[in-house]
Amino acid sequence: MADRQAGSAAHPKGGFAALWRFLPMLWPKGNAELKARVVIAVILVMAGMGVTLASPYALKLAVDRMSAHAPFAVAAALVLAYAGARFGGVLSDNLRNAIFEKVGQDAARRLAGQVFRHVHDLSLRFHLERRTGSLTKIVERGTKSIDMMLYFLLFNIAPTVIQLAVICVIFGVKFGWALVVATLAIVAVYIAFTRWVTEWRSNIQRQMNDVDNKAIGRAVDSLLNYETVKYFGAEDREAQRYEEAVGAFARASVRNEVSLAWLNIGQALITNLMMAGAMIFTVWGWSRGRFTPGDVVWINGLLMQLFRPLDMLGWVYRSIRQGLIDMEAMWELLDTPTEVTDVPDAPALHVGRGAIRFDDVRFGYEDGREILKGLSVDIPAGTSCAIVGPSGAGKSTIARLLYRFYDPQSGRILIDGQNIADVQQRSLRAAIGIVPQDTVLFNDTLGYNIGYGRDEASQAEIEAAARGAATERFVDMLPNRYESMVGERGLKLSGGEKQRVAIARTLLKNPPILVLDEATSALDSRTEQAIQETLDRVAESRTTIMIAHRLSTVVDADQIVVLEDGRVAERGTHEQLLDDGGLYAELWYRQAAEQLEEETAEAAE
Repeated sequence: MADRQAGSAAHPKGGFAALWRFLPMLWPKGNAELKARVVIAVILVMAGMGVTLASPYALKLAVDRMSAHAPFAVAAALVLAYAGARFGGVLSDNLRNAIFEKVGQDAARRLAGQVFRHVHDLSLRFHLERRTGSLTKIVERGTKSIDMMLYFLLFNIAPTVIQLAVICVIFGVKFGWALVVATLAIVAVYIAFTRWVTEWRSNIQRQMNDVDNKAIGRAVDSLLNYETVKYFGAEDREAQRYEEAVGAFARASVRNEVSLAWLNIGQALITNLMMAGAMIFTVWGWSRGRFTPGDVVWINGLLMQLFRPLDMLGWVYRSIRQGLIDMEAMWELLDTPTEVTDVPDAPALHVGRGAIRFDDVRFGYEDGREILKGLSVDIPAGTSCAIVGPSGAGKSTIARLLYRFYDPQSGRILIDGQNIADVQQRSLRAAIGIVPQDTVLFNDTLGYNIGYGRDEASQAEIEAAARGAATERFVDMLPNRYESMVGERGLKLSGGEKQRVAIARTLLKNPPILVLDEATSALDSRTEQAIQETLDRVAESRTTIMIAHRLSTVVDADQIVVLEDGRVAERGTHEQLLDDGGLYAELWYRQAAEQLEEETAEAAE
């Protein structure tokens, strides 16, 4: 918690202080092309602002020449100059946008990559506590706002301030400093009003985002659990929960639009009062002979030029505040400390024979609830070790610790004498292959899912791994063979087929250490036997950890470790443990009796 608070303090998430985090993205380090684009865009901004401010003066001269009955050609030339200046402003704006677009998109790409990498670096504990739909929405909103932020900072806020300063100088020199004071006062009122109302709207927008995240999270969660919904006939219940979330979003959206209407009305009132006052002042000066008719047109043009960025300023401020709201959750995500990190200059893990040792390991997912209580196990290289025991004994926790999804509170885990906490996580996970109980596949082709075991594997290597996992029969039944789509989470495949895919990609990875985490517990007896034979071939000449509930799958293990309440209760071979008559023997005979009852019931049917 202290680390999280420190991270938040170091990187403010709300308010305009958060804009400082964007400054490096305005000037990307080591990229001369993007820096040149920023410079050219700024030059175009200044050029466009110059010709835009010049256009009202050209129109003033045209009106004055017409009042003085100047030749047609003179007045026409001034009108053409006015039109040309207006076109020049539009041209510079669009060239600026085209040149700067690559800068904004590159910044968004780098930020998206940074967030995505950080999310993958966060611990399993973090991902188990998050809703996937809400997480993807947070990342999507946050990364999209970076381009908007950079655009507004460079092309709206700074130019508006410069343009206001230039107009104030013109007003002071030509129309008197009283008009400057009045202009600045009205602008200050406009900004204060905009900020006050926008802050009020920010709370409404934040609530709208919260209920939107909840709606998206419920929808994704419900669709991912499609089969469970069908099992319990809960379609109406899920639809009602989703409609409640969408209804809350609709109500928040209505409040948001109403508040926007009041903001626009207030801004329009302030700006039109400003224009009316300045125009009346100019007409009064014309009536006294101080100003020409062209001056009335000129001040009108200048005010129109000022109103445009001022109107944009209100929208820009709202958009920036909206962007900051959208990015608050992403800042929190980026500032979330990574629970499992590599030590500085950590070396790669070098696996020779693959001996594993758990040395007095203590671990708990939560404070006050210890799962492993001083676990010590030696697994010689090239041997198989089965981890068995009652539910909740800590069997699957061992695999998570070995993969270093978590770090133990005390003790060490050694591979060939190297503490896994002192080596690079990437090299550690490259040395371990796993066939999990629940194989989740990508919604892609069968070949892609098998090839995921090793990057850039050839098609021949993928097919060889598939043959090693005995997949020929079901692959030949697929219409497009290795190009067949497996569906979301692999739902188009049966449990046995998914397990064979998991075995195939582990074969393709070819790791020296293999973890079988209850790899056949969800399968029927016939499929289990076929998969078990394949696993026995895969496990040859590898250091293998078998986490099992069905004891019939581990009788040939070199050693069996029986866990109870987070401690090693027994260890030995299958025959030794049966002879001891302890917990293992009790579990064995109980499972044998249950299996006999099942076989008797099947025979009766």
